[in-house]
Amino acid sequence: MSVVKINVLTVPAEQRETLEKRFAARAHAVESSDGFEWFELLRPVEGTDAYLVYTRWRDEESFKAWLDGPMRAAHRGGAEGEQAEPAASGSTLWSFEVVQQAAPKGEQAP
Repeated sequence: MSVVKINVLTVPAEQRETLEKRFAARAHAVESSDGFEWFELLRPVEGTDAYLVYTRWRDEESFKAWLDGPMRAAHRGGAEGEQAEPAASGSTLWSFEVVQQAAPKGEQAP
């Protein structure tokens, strides 16, 4: 079964737009990675300043390969290879294995 990685990003209100623009700028960077299944950037609505970055992978090895390759390169960013100042003030990675899933009748779950 698939694995899910949820990166919990603490983002001050004044940095929200910056964070969302950075994700939009590299919107398709993960899609061609081997084993990639799904991505969502979840904006907090109320009661928290934490964004959730949800990714789903075929297996742990696929996630690690992306983490050590394309993800590391994407985060170098910045002007002339300089690293841009982070929009988030904190980050925690949650890991899960998918043990059950459901989709609307007649559709296949991702």
